Amino acid sequence: LNPKITLYEHANYQGEIRVVTEATSLSKGSFNDRVSSHKVQSGAWLLCEHEDGSGLNYVARKDEQLLNYESINLNDKLSFLRPLRAGWREIKVVTEATSLSKGSFNDRVSSHKVQSGAWLLCEHEDGSGLNYVARKDEQLLNYESIDFNDKLSFLRPLRAGLC
Repeated sequence: LNPKITLYEHANYQGEIRVVTEATSLSKGSFNDRVSSHKVQSGAWLLCEHEDGSGLNYVARKDEQLLNYESINLNDKLSFLRPLRAGWREIKVVTEATSLSKGSFNDRVSSHKVQSGAWLLCEHEDGSGLNYVARKDEQLLNYESIDFNDKLSFLRPLRAGLC
């Protein structure tokens, strides 16, 4: 099934509605910061307070019906949403260099959130190809914006004084 979510202007599925089936920015339209409830018909969705992914975020899952965004602190704050790929997963890389090249996560990463330190993200395990430095507190929700979507194979923490 194609991803589909219905957004409602007011709590309890009341008021004006918008049916969304693809990544959508609400920030320039009349529905920005006006959503208070939703029903997910299919897929999983990333809901973002701000268009760039900063601020509050929430993952809405298939068949979820959320009556009131007050419960997730997003009431009248939603500006951007996008479907998550089928089979999306969350991975946490804690402290060490990590190769994704031999696992099921190779070339499948589309976003990140850095909790501490700086990280070097590499297209290939040997460091060749595209590279990106991700810094503490950075949250990048869509690797397409840096031409890195589904290309990550290796990442490692950067140490002070090292490149």
